[in-house]
Amino acid sequence: MAGHSKWKNIQRRKNAQDAKRGKLFMKLAKEIYVAAKTGGGDPNVNAALRLVIEKAKAANMPSDNIERAINKAAGNQEHANYEEIRYEGYGPGGVAVMVVCLTDNKNRTAANVRAAFSKNGGNLGETGCVSYLFARKGWLVIAREGLEIDEDELLLQAIEAGAEEMETMDDSFEIYTAPEHFEEVKNKLQANGLTFVNAEITMIPQTYTTLEGDDLRKMLKLIDMLEDDDDVQEVYHNLDETAIP
Repeated sequence: MAGHSKWKNIQRRKNAQDAKRGKLFMKLAKEIYVAAKTGGGDPNVNAALRLVIEKAKAANMPSDNIERAINKAAGNQEHANYEEIRYEGYGPGGVAVMVVCLTDNKNRTAANVRAAFSKNGGNLGETGCVSYLFARKGWLVIAREGLEIDEDELLLQAIEAGAEEMETMDDSFEIYTAPEHFEEVKNKLQANGLTFVNAEITMIPQTYTTLEGDDLRKMLKLIDMLEDDDDVQEVYHNLDETAIP
């Protein structure tokens, strides 16, 4: 994974995402609603809800919005029932793409995802066609600025907490865990006084594809179109964005 920081990929599009903050809050509210509806509205006993609340707070989502989404899930039947659907396919140049959606209208979502691929030189594939290229991992990002411990000490703490790997970047340390050990590692590192600029369970590509020219332009537009869709929660891909000039 060295040299292909997912955090750098996120930072690359941060300004564009800030401009879509309202849309981001809407997607997070939907995710909170589904987590609370599935596992109950108490984050102390619902790990999935606890994680998405932390994700929402990291995005500066107002507490009122978070509470409202939880309350909607607490026995109120008038709201939509969302279903998770995953699509897999290939972008320009053979880039692997996984799209995770929460939708109350499968036909609408399928049509929109298919259109985004076809308009940008990609194509949808069968279930499983690219998922084997990704690994589900816990992912913790610690900013290097102001950090009082050095790399070796942090690595030791991470390993002792149960982490699998740590990657050192110019401005951050990125720690990877098995999904089932994510919260344990996170809690132990927090108990040591560490804080995270990002903490989630995600899909990490095992290989990366570098694009240039028209293929790169189309791939970035495909990502933007998918992320702009209200039904799309996550877009995972193996484009090496760190190689973009």
